[in-house]
Amino acid sequence: MIPTLDGVHHLKLPVTDLNRSIDWYRTRLGYAVAVEFHEQGNLTGVVLSHPDGGPQLGLRLDPDRARAAAGFDYFAIGVPDKTAIEALAAHLTGLGEAHAGVHFATIGWILPLLHDPDGHEVRFYTTDQHTELGPGAPLVIDDAVATAKVREKDWQSRASVSRPTSNPEL
Repeated sequence: MIPTLDGVHHLKLPVTDLNRSIDWYRTRLGYAVAVEFHEQGNLTGVVLSHPDGGPQLGLRLDPDRARAAAGFDYFAIGVPDKTAIEALAAHLTGLGEAHAGVHFATIGWILPLLHDPDGHEVRFYTTDQHTELGPGAPLVIDDAVATAKVREKDWQSRASVSRPTSNPEL
């Protein structure tokens, strides 16, 4: 029997400087320390939680692994919709954080290329997907950027058909 799974319990990243990473996730994304882990009197890890939900995030002091993992996007954090992800992008820009902006992606809107102090890429996707996914017939993506551009054009044409215009003759 296959067990029941119930979401993501937490995400965990190695970091080179625990206090710097705590401050970054607090000021950029609103996380707060919920649990501290001490070994031999030293702070070696934390669990961060977000007041508005989202995944708990574990940060573990492990400089060698943090350096080795720099640049990789281990996870994507869900954002409710396009308006929310655009607001997040504006917030990050206002703090001077570099990122790639909000883009139409194959299964949602994406905000990629935000990097934490250790270089881990933190990505965001909207949870209101504009592409239907179903069991038994996986969506095959040969070239993510090209596929997203084609799907965006399809989505825009469907959206324009469903929006009434003020002058039907236009």
